[in-house]
Amino acid sequence: MSHKSEHIDALLQLCLKGNQSAQLEIYNRYYKAMYNISLRIVKDSAEAEDIMQESFLNAFTKLHTFKGEVTFGAWLKRIVINNSIYHYKKQQKKNEVALEDVMYRVEDNDGVASDHAFTELKAQKVMEAMKRLKDNYRISLTLHLIEGYDYEEISGIMNISYANCRTTISRAKESLRQKLLIAG
Repeated sequence: MSHKSEHIDALLQLCLKGNQSAQLEIYNRYYKAMYNISLRIVKDSAEAEDIMQESFLNAFTKLHTFKGEVTFGAWLKRIVINNSIYHYKKQQKKNEVALEDVMYRVEDNDGVASDHAFTELKAQKVMEAMKRLKDNYRISLTLHLIEGYDYEEISGIMNISYANCRTTISRAKESLRQKLLIAG
């Protein structure tokens, strides 16, 4: 077990006892990644912030159910994704429209400024094109390409069959390619 995971485990034990400084440290370690996950799904910064806060609250109140079969980060990520999809679907039922378009940033750690700028520009074009995809395409591609879920996990999250998941992702990739060619 790595030193980092031992430290997380110790913090989680303190969180189970209601230690607020341990909860704050866990929050500080994970909030940015969890916010970005939610933002990519709901496409609204205020909504993503609320979902992230709610997800941390859920995680801390349900921490006793965390079995350690996956890392804490993966467990928390699943809570955030589930909450984000739930809120997004609820928002769609109300036919609410997001008030702002958020620019996405992809961090590149190779240290080469020109490559970084080019990579960031390409990433922004891809993310902008993804925002124009049908909802199920955008969500499935986000889960697959950005969050790294496999087809089986995505089919469970989106409540669709494995075959439907593969077809949806394939069509989503093709639709994204077409949008990128048009944007050129």
